[in-house]
Amino acid sequence: MFYRVQIENDVEIPLRDGISLRANVFRPGEDSEAREDRARGEASSDEVGRYPVILTLGPYPKDIHFADWDAHGFYPGIEEHGPLMHWETVNPEWWVPQGYVVIRADTRGTGRSPGRPSPLSMREADDFAQAIEWAAALPYSSGRVAVMGVSYFAMNAWRVAALAPPSLAAIVPWEGALDLYRDASRHGGIASNTFTGRWTRNVEERAHTSKLSAGAAADRTQLLDERQQRNHPDVSQIRAPLFSAANWGGAGLHLRGNLEGFVAAGSEYKQLRIHVGNHCAPFYSLEGRLEQKRFLDYWLKGIDTGITREPPIKLAVRRGGSAYEWRYEYEWPLARTQWTPYFLDARDLVLARERPGEQASVSYDAAADAPENRLRFRLPRVQEEVEFTGPIKLRLWLSCRAGDADLMVSVRHFDADGSEVTYPGALPPDVAAAYGWLRVSHRKLDPERSLPYRPYLAHDEIQRLAPDDVVSVEVEVWPACIVLRAGQWLELEISAEDDPRLDPFTHTDPGDRIRTGEVRVYTGGSYDSHLLLPQIPARA
Repeated sequence: MFYRVQIENDVEIPLRDGISLRANVFRPGEDSEAREDRARGEASSDEVGRYPVILTLGPYPKDIHFADWDAHGFYPGIEEHGPLMHWETVNPEWWVPQGYVVIRADTRGTGRSPGRPSPLSMREADDFAQAIEWAAALPYSSGRVAVMGVSYFAMNAWRVAALAPPSLAAIVPWEGALDLYRDASRHGGIASNTFTGRWTRNVEERAHTSKLSAGAAADRTQLLDERQQRNHPDVSQIRAPLFSAANWGGAGLHLRGNLEGFVAAGSEYKQLRIHVGNHCAPFYSLEGRLEQKRFLDYWLKGIDTGITREPPIKLAVRRGGSAYEWRYEYEWPLARTQWTPYFLDARDLVLARERPGEQASVSYDAAADAPENRLRFRLPRVQEEVEFTGPIKLRLWLSCRAGDADLMVSVRHFDADGSEVTYPGALPPDVAAAYGWLRVSHRKLDPERSLPYRPYLAHDEIQRLAPDDVVSVEVEVWPACIVLRAGQWLELEISAEDDPRLDPFTHTDPGDRIRTGEVRVYTGGSYDSHLLLPQIPARA
C-alpha cells in the first residue's frame, strides 16, 4: 500500500511533572484508492492504522529545516532533500511511505517545548522514556518504538535505552558519543573546547533556549565529578536490539563512543557498521537507509530480512583517500588480530619490531613553535601489503620539566613518494590515519576497565611530576583502519599542539592548555616505549 504523509504539528506529549513537550507527527495517510478499498471492506484495520514509530527528541527545533540549521549550506553529498528534512533526523518523506510513523519532539526548554533544558542528562533521558511510552499508546501506533538519529540523537539513544522503557523495540545510534567526558569534552583530560563551545553558542542562539546547563559545554572541571558520572548511561542495562554506526574519520566525537557502546551494551542482538564519508551523507544515503530499514523491519515489523543470519559487523576497509571496500566480521576487536608492538628508538627516531638494547632519550620544547614542539618516529617502509584495523595504544616513558604536559598524538600514513595519505573526516575534510590525546597528570588507569590494547583513564586524580621523575603513560589512540601498500610507511607524531586539520575538534582553551617546558621521551633497555598496532592477517 502507498501512504501519503499526514502531518500534525505541535502535538503535546504530557510528562509526569506537568510539562508537555511539543512534537510534530508524520504518519501514514491513505491515498484515494486505499480509502475506496477500505470502504468496500477490502482492507483490514491493521493495514490502515497501526504502524511502528521512529521517535527523536533533541534540542534542534523541530520546525527549522535541515538547510537552515546547517551553517555550511545543505550538507555536501546528501542524497535526500525535501521540505520535511530536519538536522540529523530521519526524513518523513521517505520513511512514512515505508509504513512508519515519524515523531520529532523538541526536548524540554528548546524549540516550542517549555521548561529548563538539561541536555544529554539522565533527566532528559527520563523525559524521552516517557515520550516513548506515550508514542506506543497512540491509536495509530503498533506499540513498537525505535529511536534513531545522528550525533546528539545517537547520544540520547544510548541514555534512554539504558533506562529500558518497555516499548523501546530497537535503537540506531548513528555517529554519536557515549561518554561525554572521554569522547567529547575532555580528550585524555584535555578540554576539547572548540567544538563544544561552538555547539553550545549555536544552540543557545538558535534553539530559543535559556542558558544551557554545564553538561553541554566543555567542562572547566578537570576531573570527573558526581554530576558527570550520574549522567553517564550504564549501557550494560540496554536490552533493545542495537545497530551502532561509527565513522572512521570521526576522531574527536563520532567514533569511539559507537564502538565502546557496541561492545558494552547488554543487548542480545547487536549490529555494528563503521563507514567513511562526511558526518551526514552516510546516514541519508540510499545504502544507509536500506540498512536501517532492514534492521527496523525485522525488529519493529517482524519481517525476516535475514539480518540475524549475517555477520553482525560491516567494516569499510580504508585504502587511502576516499577509497574503501566493505568487509564483514563477527566480533570487535577482530579475533584474529595480531597485537604487534613497534618500539620507539630515540637514537634515530624510528619504530622497530625489536626493543632497542641501548637506552636513549630525545626531547622537544612544548612552548616552541612547530617543528621544534614535536617528535616523529618512522616505521620502515613495508615490503608487502599490511593491514592495521582496531584499537591502538601508545606506551611512553617520559619526563616533564614543567611537571605536566599535554600530549597530542597522530598516526600518519605516507605513500611511497613521501606524500601523506589522508582520509575523509566526519566534519573536517581531511584527517590523518588516527589520533589520541593525554594530559600526563591524568595518566592514572582504571585497572578494571583497561585492556592490554585499550587503556581506560580513571580521571579521578591529578598526578603531577617532579622535574626529574620518569614515568610510564599509556595513550588511547582511537581505533583506525589502515592498509599500507608496498613501499608505504607510518609515522608516529607526539606533539604539543593539535593537528590543525582536526578542527573543530581541537583544544585551544588558554586557561586549560599546558604548553610549557621540556618533554623528554625515553626508549630502549628497561624503557619499553612502543606503539601497539592491531595487525590483521588475511583470512585463510
